[in-house]
Amino acid sequence: MRSALHAEWTKLRTAPGTFALLVAVVVATIGVSAAASACDGPGCGADLPRLSLTGVQLGQAVVAILAVLVMGNEHSTGMVRVTLTALPRRARVLAAKAAVTAGAVAAASVVAVAGAVVVSRTLLPAHTFVLRPAAGSVLYLVLVGLLSLGVTTAVRSPAAAIGVVLGLLYALPIVTTVVTDPEWQDRLRRFGPATAGLAVQATTGEPVIGPWKGLGVLALWALGTLLVGGVLFARRDA
Repeated sequence: MRSALHAEWTKLRTAPGTFALLVAVVVATIGVSAAASACDGPGCGADLPRLSLTGVQLGQAVVAILAVLVMGNEHSTGMVRVTLTALPRRARVLAAKAAVTAGAVAAASVVAVAGAVVVSRTLLPAHTFVLRPAAGSVLYLVLVGLLSLGVTTAVRSPAAAIGVVLGLLYALPIVTTVVTDPEWQDRLRRFGPATAGLAVQATTGEPVIGPWKGLGVLALWALGTLLVGGVLFARRDA
């Protein structure tokens, strides 16, 4: 496993665009959070800790693209054949990719979330730091990365994987808002990866699902896609 981790880390840190994408996660998260915290409308003070982390909703798109490219680039270039020749155990390869992806996303997410909190506290003096939304947002972004990796492993195509993941993160919540049946709307909010996962940021009101339960739903999505992707990865030709 050590050799697999070393190989995947080497590929990730030397791949063109990796550093730029990690920086983009930080910039996007802090920038959008700062813009949201600078608002002066009547709804700005409803949930300040959550408002200060608004940028996570944009940062997740960059995380998804980064994670998709971890597996997608190898399939699009044919380098996956070289990888599997050197490391024939496919489950170990996927596990190493997941670990490296999670580590890189976690590092960028910690900086991004911390920066968003600091900037928001500067712009909103009434803002009180709450650990759970901040820590939960870091975990949320890591799980989005693993979900994206699992989807890419299953579908192979980077373009298709990005479409699927962004659809789950952005299109599904929009569809949920236009569903007229209250029962189905509630179900979609509880089991949608984005709406459930982002419940960890809420500190006021009555979210449709508990903060950690919502993050658990996203974790199940990530685990499910990795398992499906792992099975297909093991059974299909490279």
